Amino acid sequence: MIHQLLKELEPLDQLSEWAQFKQAVLSANINCEQTVILDAAGLKVDLSAQRRSTELSQAATKLLEARKFEPLRQALFDGEHLNSTEDRAAWHTMLRQPQPLMEVQSERLRMLELVRRVDNDRRWRNIVHIGIGGSDWGVRLVTQAFGYAGSWRHIRFVSNIDGHAIEGGLAGLDPHDTLVVVATKSFRTAETMENAARAREWFEAAGVNPGNNMIAVTANPEAAAAWGIPRHHIYRFWDWVGGRFSLWSTIGVAAGLTVGSGVLAGLQSGAHAMDRHFLTAPPEENTPIQLALAELANRSVLGYGSRNLAIYDSRLSYLIPYLQQLEMESLGKSVDHQGRSINVATGPVVWGMPGTDAQHTFFQWLHQSSEGAPVDFIVCKTADHQWQQHHQQLLAHCLAQRQALLHGKSTAQAEAENLQKGMAPEQAQWLAHHRKQPGGRASNLIVLPQLTPFSLGALLAMYEHKVFVEALIWGLNPFDQWGVELGKVLADDIFERLSKDSSQPHKPLELDRSTQYWIEQFKA
Repeated sequence: MIHQLLKELEPLDQLSEWAQFKQAVLSANINCEQTVILDAAGLKVDLSAQRRSTELSQAATKLLEARKFEPLRQALFDGEHLNSTEDRAAWHTMLRQPQPLMEVQSERLRMLELVRRVDNDRRWRNIVHIGIGGSDWGVRLVTQAFGYAGSWRHIRFVSNIDGHAIEGGLAGLDPHDTLVVVATKSFRTAETMENAARAREWFEAAGVNPGNNMIAVTANPEAAAAWGIPRHHIYRFWDWVGGRFSLWSTIGVAAGLTVGSGVLAGLQSGAHAMDRHFLTAPPEENTPIQLALAELANRSVLGYGSRNLAIYDSRLSYLIPYLQQLEMESLGKSVDHQGRSINVATGPVVWGMPGTDAQHTFFQWLHQSSEGAPVDFIVCKTADHQWQQHHQQLLAHCLAQRQALLHGKSTAQAEAENLQKGMAPEQAQWLAHHRKQPGGRASNLIVLPQLTPFSLGALLAMYEHKVFVEALIWGLNPFDQWGVELGKVLADDIFERLSKDSSQPHKPLELDRSTQYWIEQFKA
């Protein structure tokens, strides 16, 4: 039934509701004198610096209706097979239910029991988390956000296939006092399995039984057991959990061991609160919906190719790659569920850096380039450190940059300021053209009351649901990633060629001359 509903969605550019939405966007303006601040699961989201009008709100409502938003949103929470190309659910919301499925609850309790037991025994002073992509970024984010002040356990991350990564990840550690977590949904991920093999050899060389000091987190427990992980050291999640949506599963075990199981519980609680908001709040008050509509206007109507993340909290620097994967892997598509080309611009580039470093790196481009980009400003109202003057300056910079992007500076204003400084009229007029800023640049201000597991969980779930709404309106499947697969297949074949003598037969593979040249150079 759900597959049929998805197939019935017409191409977006052929919908009259889309034409009305586009026209309403082009006719609307940013009204600086009216605030639009939404509350969601403890977060405050200020959309005042986005285009809006009564006509735009009405057009957005009709567009959501035309895209079958309400039944498809319910299907997400019911575990229906919304991942049409892989014929499975995308049921990450189940992972943060207070009373989830029995199998989810069972694995959650097993993970918490592991954390409790090894904490009581003061076992494993070092954790090495081996994973990549969705099996890596979330754990990095959580441990950085809540472990910045230190923990009695130390954690290292190994993701890259570069041998320096695993060498550095293991260097200087005591194998007897180290736990290696192998996190891979398929238990076939090339980078993860190669690095895990080096870790296993490292244990064996030290006389340590790898089965005692390695655990696996996977949706393929049979493969993990065949590889050598004892059954009682395998923690499961399911094929209906996408990698970039898996933080809420047992993937978080290394974070629990490093920053505590209470952090995992807080994350799940905050995400569940955002789930309830997304499921029940009316569209005009629904934060993920309104963020998605703003992005649709900026990307598909106004033509902005990217969105900047300006994170005014140094503990959240890993939020940027986390959201890059969530959004660009989910929305980097150009065909709909029926395989037809989507004839509007879809998923923008997502990029950024923590403020205030970003101000000294690329904010010049945001302010005065010919294109610019909408910005998500993210900040905590209250800091956890003792230096309030630092936090007040941080808040001031955040608000000032947003204000400057919104209002800009006219040539006349710049010329008047130059004259006030005593410049000659000719020089004041000339320099004014260099100092003017166009303004009118869109942004969102997202304010967490404080950086807690609850608020971070709510923030991440908010972006998940924003992605879902965008994908629904564009008509694409946000839960697959076929574009990544071709490179993996080619890498396997090229690796075989690099590893064999030239005289040996190879798999049939057409290679361009440049690639053939470099294979021979690298072999030499």
